[in-house]
Amino acid sequence: HVQLVESGGGSVQPGGSLRLSCAASGSIASINVMGWDRQAPGKQRESVESISTGGSTNYADPVKGRFTVSRDNAKNTVYLQMNSLKFEDTAIYYCYLVQPGRKSWGQGTQVTVST
Repeated sequence: HVQLVESGGGSVQPGGSLRLSCAASGSIASINVMGWDRQAPGKQRESVESISTGGSTNYADPVKGRFTVSRDNAKNTVYLQMNSLKFEDTAIYYCYLVQPGRKSWGQGTQVTVST
């Protein structure tokens, strides 16, 4: 069983920054991928960013140059630094962990960008 706990969501004005964290615990393979998806109201869930234990990253086009994913393998924790936030970044952000035979999700954290 794997548990993922997110933190760091909140409300911010356009142009502001937030940093999300997600700590994984339980049965975790030494090689895995952690990342973030998001789901805005009335829209499908979309991929944001991911990072492997080796440091390889993937970024979705809407967040390139603004968001940065990183991780601390010793702590099984992934971070999402979000800068230059826009109204359209408003969504619930879900952390996930992919390992052989399993994908696990966090409960989600709300990010709201508003004036």
